[in-house]
Formats: sequence, C-alpha cells, structure tokens
Amino acid sequence: MCITKNLDNDSESKLKIQEEKGKFTEMENIIKGEMKSNQDKIKMLVKGLSDPNGLVRRSYAEELGNIGKPALPELINALLNSQEVIQRRAAAKTLKLVGDPSALPHLIKALTNDSDPVVQCSAAGAIAIFGESAVKHLIIILENQEHTEMQHGLAAWCLAFIGANAPNAIKKAAQSKNNNVKSAAISALEEHIRQSKDQEAIELVKNSIDESNENIQIEAIKLVGKLYKIKSLIPLLIKKLKNKSPDIRKASVLSLMQLNIKESRNNIKELLEIEQDKNVRKIIQLALKKID
Repeated sequence: MCITKNLDNDSESKLKIQEEKGKFTEMENIIKGEMKSNQDKIKMLVKGLSDPNGLVRRSYAEELGNIGKPALPELINALLNSQEVIQRRAAAKTLKLVGDPSALPHLIKALTNDSDPVVQCSAAGAIAIFGESAVKHLIIILENQEHTEMQHGLAAWCLAFIGANAPNAIKKAAQSKNNNVKSAAISALEEHIRQSKDQEAIELVKNSIDESNENIQIEAIKLVGKLYKIKSLIPLLIKKLKNKSPDIRKASVLSLMQLNIKESRNNIKELLEIEQDKNVRKIIQLALKKID
C-alpha cells in the first residue's frame, strides 16, 4: 500500500513538473513571437499574469515590461476589471516595470477602489516610482475623508518614498491646510533635509512642532529625532516635555534620546518625577540610560 502511495506521489510530482515545463515552453513561444500579432502576444502574456506559479507570473511580467507602452491598455484592463485577484495584483506590479506615467490615474483608481488590500499595496508601489507626477494624485487621496485609514497610510508612504525626488512639491504640500496632507508631507521631508540641509524645509518642520494639530506636531518631533542635530530645534523639543499630551511628551523624549542631547537630561529627570503615564515613564527611564 505504501509503495502504491509513493508511486502515486511520484506520478503526481512528475505531472506537475511536466505542467510547469509546458507553461515555460508556452511562454518561450510567446516571447519568440510565434503569435499572429503583437497584440495577441500581449494578451497571452497578460493572461499569464493569473498563473498560480509566482515564477511563471514574474516571467510574463518581465516580458510585458520589456514590451513597454504598447502593453498598457491590456494591463490597465486587467488591473481594473479582472475577476482574478492574482492577475490584478500582478498587473499592478507589471505597470511598475513598464514605468509609464499615463498609468497613474488607473493605479490611483486601483489603490482607492479595489477591495483587495494586496492590490492596493501593489498599486501604491507602482505609484511611488513616478515621483513628482504622483504627488498631486496622492494629495487628493489624503484630502478625501471617505478613503480608508489604510489608503491614507499608503498615500503617505508613497510621499515618503518620493521624498527627495520632488522636494518642491513636498514642501508645498507641507504648507497645506489639510492636516492629513501636512502631516504626511512633513514626514516625507526627511531624506531631502538630510541630503540638502534645506533651510526652508527645516523652517517648515520648526513651525510644525508648534502646530495646533497633535498628529502634525508628533510627525515633526519624530522627524527631528531622525535627522542630524539641528541646534535651533533642540529647545523646542525640550519645551515639548511639558506638553499636556502624553504622546507628544513621549515623542519628544524619544527624539532627544535618539539625538543624545545631554543638556536635556535634567529636564527629562524632572519629567520623570511628575509623569503619570506608564508608557511615557518607561521611555523616560530608557532615555536616561541611553543619554550619556
């Protein structure tokens, strides 16, 4: 009985291997051009994006990436209309390989309308490569309260990824009256400030530390801790240790710790004596150990 079972397993394995070889042979025939037209070739490659084998999908995607712009209509159709979630995910990733900005509005639609979170993430990954061209689309997402928290988070991630590649657009967004946009844009200034030490951008961060919106304050405080030591911002962080919000106090202690600001030790010690929030107390105790 065991022998029979092993034979069955061997037969099944051989069958799977033959099937995979067949798929790669089919793909090679498509790539070699053994199709009636280029459009037929594109359609077959896009169809291959629904294959359950990841390596097969990747091979089809790479070939579509090589074809480039002529593949856009079929890829966009698959992204927005396919009933197969694997194909929609792969189409979003393939549009990233094609790298044509005319796909942007369709990727935005997938990010905001597709029910599958992986499709949304794959669309965001593609959107982020388009730099400044993508910023205005991302701002619209962040401004719209009807979009989900995840969609807002993905849009903010895209802005952060774009960062130093579109400094002027990010700086403009950092002056938005919309809190979601401003918060995301302030965070996205990190790489630009690190590379350029742009005083205008630093001033935007400085002003944001005293914003009325708590989330914007926290993002600005966190950003200061990630950068090199900017002397003009240190007193503002120390001042925030007395803020009524425990989240702002916590972010301030963390940033002072990350920057190893020795002159803040006494202020942090004083905060420990009166701090009631358990989580903030833990961060304070850690900071006092780390700051030498």
